[in-house]
Amino acid sequence: MGTILSRKRKDGTIGHTALIRLKKNGKIIYSETETFDRKPAAQAWLKKRETELAMPGALTKPTDPLLKDVIKQYNEDKLRPHGKTKDQVLRTISNSELGELKCSEVTSQAIMKFAQSIDAQPSTRGNYISHLASVMAVARPAWGYPLDKQAMDDARVVLDKMALTGRSRQRTRRPTLEELDKLMKYYTVMELKRQDSIPMTRVIPFAIFSTRRQEEITTIVGKDLDKANLEVIVRDMKNPGEKIGNDVATTLTPEALQFIELQPATQGRIWPHNADSISASFTRACAFLGIEDLHFHDLRHDGISRLFEMGWSIPRVACVSGHRSWTSLKRYTHLRQVGDKYQDWKWLPKMANL
Repeated sequence: MGTILSRKRKDGTIGHTALIRLKKNGKIIYSETETFDRKPAAQAWLKKRETELAMPGALTKPTDPLLKDVIKQYNEDKLRPHGKTKDQVLRTISNSELGELKCSEVTSQAIMKFAQSIDAQPSTRGNYISHLASVMAVARPAWGYPLDKQAMDDARVVLDKMALTGRSRQRTRRPTLEELDKLMKYYTVMELKRQDSIPMTRVIPFAIFSTRRQEEITTIVGKDLDKANLEVIVRDMKNPGEKIGNDVATTLTPEALQFIELQPATQGRIWPHNADSISASFTRACAFLGIEDLHFHDLRHDGISRLFEMGWSIPRVACVSGHRSWTSLKRYTHLRQVGDKYQDWKWLPKMANL
C-alpha cells in the first residue's frame, strides 16, 4: 500500500518521501505523503499510517472539513511540487484563524479579515489571496467540499477597491558603472582573503549579461550548456502560475558565456552556491559601500535594458530573458541611452585574464 521515494535535494541532502495511495476500481480514492530526512523515520510513519487507515471508518471523508485540511489534501494531490513561496503561503493560511474554519464558514468577510491581518504590501497580500483562490477553485469540483468560489470573487473585488491588494510597483533601479566598480573592487579583495567565498566578481557580471535570476544562476548545470550554439537550459524558470518543471532553453550572450568558462566546474552545477547567500552577500556589500536601494534582482533589469539599448528586438531579447509574454518586456523599451553601456567596461578584460 505504501512506498518510499528517495530523492536528492538541491542542497545535496537526501529526502525520503513516504507515499500512501489507495485505489478502488482502478481509481485513486486516497493519497497521503510525508517527507523525512531519515529513511527509518519514513518507514515508521508509513507503518503507523497504514495501521490507522486500516481501521473502520478511517477513510470516511468529511463533507465540511476545515480549510487547513483541504489545503493539506490539495498539497498531497498535486502532480508537481509547488514553489517555495506557494508552500510558505499555504502553510501560513493553514496556521491562521482562517485555516481553522470549516469550508462553509469561509465567507468573503472571513477572507477579507485574513487579508487585513497580513502586515505586508498590497502586492504580497494579493499573492496570498491568489494562492488561496487556487485551492478554492478546485475544492468543490474535485472533492465536493462547500468552498464558495463566489466568496473569493467577492472578496477580491472589495480588497482591490479598498487598495488592500494590488500589483507590485515596478522597479526601474539600475546599477551605475561607478557602483559596479565599487562592488567589483570590494569582492576582489574579499575573494583574495577567502578562497572559499562565493565568486561574486563572476556572479555579478554573469547576472547582468545573462539576465538570470539568482535562483536560476545556482541551478545551471554543465550538461545543459551548449557552447557552440550559445544556449543554456534554465530549469524551473519562474513564471506566473508555474515554476516547477518549467524548463526553458535560453540564448547566452557571448559575455555571459565568457564568465561561465571562467568557472572551474564544467560538470554538475556551474555555480554550486545557495541563492539566498548570494542575495544576502550582495545586500551586505551594498550596505557596507553606501550603495542605496540596489537589489541583486536589479542586475537582471539592467541586463535586459542593455540589450534594448543595443538595438535588439523584443523577440530576440525574450530568447535571452526567457519571457513568454512579449508584453512584459514593453516596460524595458523606454530607453535612457543608446549603445552598449558595458562596451569599454574595464572589468571585462580584467576578468578574462584571471
